[in-house]
Parts: sequence; structure tokens; C-alpha cells
Amino acid sequence: MSGDGEAAPARRLLVVADSDSYAKWGAALAGRVAGAWASEVVLLASPVLPSARQLDAALAGSGFAPAEVRTLELDALLARLAADPPDAVLLALRGPLVRVVAGRIAGLPNRPVLVSGFPGLTIPAEPKAIVYRELVDLVVLHSRRELREFAANARALGVAMRFGLATLPFLAAVPPSAWVGPERNELLFAVQAKVPAGFEERVRLLGMLARAARAHPDHHVVLKVRARPGEAQTHAEEFDLGELLADPPPELLALTGGGLPPNLVVRDGPMSGHLESAAALVTVSSTAVLEAIAVGVPVLLLEDFGIGPKQINTVFEGSGLFGDAAELAAGRWRQPDAGWLGDNYFHGEEHDDWEDELDRLVAARERGPLPVPRRRHNLVGGALRRAYERKRMLGDYDRTPAGAAAMVVALPARWLLRRARRLRAAVTRSAPYAPRGA
Repeated sequence: MSGDGEAAPARRLLVVADSDSYAKWGAALAGRVAGAWASEVVLLASPVLPSARQLDAALAGSGFAPAEVRTLELDALLARLAADPPDAVLLALRGPLVRVVAGRIAGLPNRPVLVSGFPGLTIPAEPKAIVYRELVDLVVLHSRRELREFAANARALGVAMRFGLATLPFLAAVPPSAWVGPERNELLFAVQAKVPAGFEERVRLLGMLARAARAHPDHHVVLKVRARPGEAQTHAEEFDLGELLADPPPELLALTGGGLPPNLVVRDGPMSGHLESAAALVTVSSTAVLEAIAVGVPVLLLEDFGIGPKQINTVFEGSGLFGDAAELAAGRWRQPDAGWLGDNYFHGEEHDDWEDELDRLVAARERGPLPVPRRRHNLVGGALRRAYERKRMLGDYDRTPAGAAAMVVALPARWLLRRARRLRAAVTRSAPYAPRGA
């Protein structure tokens, strides 16, 4: 991506994405360095490929056009990188797929610098996120708190990993807007595929939104979804909220008195567009909270389903944004605590250093080939394990005999291992207490 009539930047960046959320993040991050890098986005063929509609929404505002984005299978991607390697590859992929792809790129002659990162909230930092990315040269993070937690995990795992700080790239780089006004007639609910997880909780959530819609008849309560029926997402949504509204189960009708208010609606499209008409953003947990804060839209984080790692909302502790269903119905929105902002995603772009870290890595590559990183974790199973990992992440797009054989062996083995762990845990819980030393 470079301007017409301008000399192309000397350095080239290839963004490799899989799902819609990672495509949004990868394209936005590359768009931030468009003046210094000639960038291209490709999709890696996998079961979570975004639809044309999802891709259009993901690329909105990034500077990349959907028509420019090619879809490549893994072997075609590797062949392209071997024939004409760029200076750097941004692996905008789910963690297990980063491990698969980085492991294949790492052994190429004159391999590019490998970069990875996350498209949203990553607190609490999971050690397995480090394990999945141990073969990359640079991991991009988006807050001071993330830097501390991930660095601590890397030290505990014995992984020498380089981190860079970047402002979350799709946060609006404009002063917060004045959000009060009659044109702002949406109470926007940002759906999260994983929370709340259970059917009963999801029905209860829709009941809360229905009550809010009745309490605010002059507003549309918008259930903002990422995917339409049949479209893939980064995380599977077991009980699709949009589908539950379209075909309300008896449990939901019982909560709402037999019917749903007409101003409770389902919509998709870019989050940025919805925020332009939002009076407030409501969610249980979503990166959309940060997008709302960036443009001055007030927020309410529903605490009715709990606060903890399972709800993916511990990062918001101390933010001042939590409230309950009664406050949703009353329209009591929140603005974030200033002290929380500086440690969590709003550190100021002047503190970003990921581009400097990337420049140093590229300069090292220009002086000579980069070292081949060695995998240190999850080695049991050797080549069979690696074939299983590839098949699991690529699905039908992996046609190797080794992948098919690995699934035949690995699935029963995983079932037996999990059953053994459950039995051991059950025995441990039921064993009588024994004093230490007995």
C-alpha cells in the first residue's frame, strides 16, 4: 500500500491473517506504518476465513481494499515467501496457528522478521500465548499492563521474547467527540462470542436488553454482531444471540412477557460506524469498550455475570465502568477512571516503541540471516504432534497424509488423556484429608 506518484518505501511488510478480528487488527496495524512500509494483506485459508461482508467491515478505515486481499493456502504462502521474502511478516493469526506457520517460515533461507500480537483484550495474560508465539521475533502488545504480565510469563517459561508497545491500531486517532445529541439514538450492545457462555445466561442477557429497550423507547437497542448465520468468527459462538432474538425460545418469551420490543434490533457492520450514532456502549466484555472510550462514547460493563478471567473482564477492574442491569434500564452510563487509562491501552502514542523494535530486527536481517528459532515447549509427539496441530488449525485446507494420520491417532489419545485427568481430579477431591508427613 503506497500513495500514487510516490516512491515505494524500501521495506516490505506482509500481513497474514485468518479470522475477521485478526484481519481487522493486522490491516489497521499495517495502516499505521503505511508511510514507511509497503504493505500487503493476505488471508491464510482456514476454517475461520471471513466472508466478503466480514472482510469489508474488517478493512474499513485501514487503507486496504477487499479486492486487493488474496487468499492463500499454507503451501502457496510458503512458496511465495521462499521465492520473494519481504522484510517482515505480521502473523495476524490465532495463537495455535501462529505456532504452525512460524515453524514453517522459520526454516526458510533468508527468512523475514516474524511479528505477531493480539487483536484485543489479553488480560490476564495466559502463559500459553507465549508458548504459541515462542518462534516469532517480536510480539506487539497494546498496554503497559500487558507488557508487564507477558514479560513475567516469558521469564517464567524461559523464553527470550522481544515485546513492542503499540497503541491499539483501530482506536480513533482523533479527539473524543461530543456524544450528547438527538442524532445519537443507539444503545449499542457489543456481542462477545465467549461471554456469557451458557444458554441460560444468554437468555437472561437478552431479557435485560429487552427491558432496556422498553425503558428507552426513543432509542434503538442494537445488538451489534460480528457474524451472520453461517459466517465464521475467531471464537465459536455456541448460542448465537442474533438467532435467539430472531427465533425467541420460550425461556426468553417468559422473561419478556411474551414478546420483544420493536426497538431491540440486530445489526452488523463496522463498529466505528455504529459508534458515530451511539449514545452509549454496553457489553459484558469487548475490545469495543476501548473504541468507545477513544471517541468519547460512555460505557456500561454489565457485572451481572461476574467479574473474572472466565468473563474476560478483569482488565476493567478499577476502570469505573461496571454497573448492573438496573443501571442499564435507568441509562446510568460511565466514563473511565483517568488513572486506569494510562496503564490500560491509553498510554499515549509517544510511548509506542514497536516500530523501533521492528526496525532494529530488520536492520539485523540486512546484516546477515536471522537465527533459526527453536521450539522449546510442547515437544512430546514430535512430527506427529506438529502434523496434528497443522490439521487441527487448517481443517480441510490441510490435505497432507500426515495430517489425516495424526487426527486418527491424536483424537482418541486426547480423549483418554482428558478422561484420565478428570478421574485423577475426582480421586483427589474424594480422598480423605491426610496430615502433612503422614
